[in-house]
Amino acid sequence: MGRVSQAQAEENRRRVVDTASRLFREQGTHVSVADLMKAAGLTHGAFYKQFASKEALVDEVTAHVFDEIARRNAAGLERHDGQRGAAQRALIDAYLSVEHRDNAADGCPVAALAIDIARGPEGREARRTYAEGVADFAAFLAPAEAVAGVGGGGGGLARLCTLVGALVLSRATQGSPLSEEILAAAHAALTEAG
Repeated sequence: MGRVSQAQAEENRRRVVDTASRLFREQGTHVSVADLMKAAGLTHGAFYKQFASKEALVDEVTAHVFDEIARRNAAGLERHDGQRGAAQRALIDAYLSVEHRDNAADGCPVAALAIDIARGPEGREARRTYAEGVADFAAFLAPAEAVAGVGGGGGGLARLCTLVGALVLSRATQGSPLSEEILAAAHAALTEAG
């Protein structure tokens, strides 16, 4: 079989990263390379032409999913003509929805990857990227009057913790009435005051 062109190699790499970002959010980073490559429609051997190791892929996927959050947040601001409060409210509405709860593969990587990142060794690039991504997401969620700082002050961190905690608990209790109650309670807590 002939060599793959540089353009095709780049497309294959993008396909693996996109597929991994969905599978890691849905199933965790323990997904096997063989299963990942099958889902991407590529051979197992092609993985090692693109990535030095699975850890290197986890690092790249972590950066990719947090870039995705930043793009979504910027697009939300643009949709709401730069009105931060309106963009935050729209994000809260979508985040605490049954649709988001039921679609982990396209859902929030903060919630989906937390346990895998926490269990990984300190000093890993994925852990550093995750921490930076959490701080940036919290800064986006910070009330306009919040003092600038890591995570946009306590308000942004508290909002992010409420969102992520509610999502994780609602997924864990899915199938019981408690699941929707958790989403509704968190939504009310985040939107009543503003």
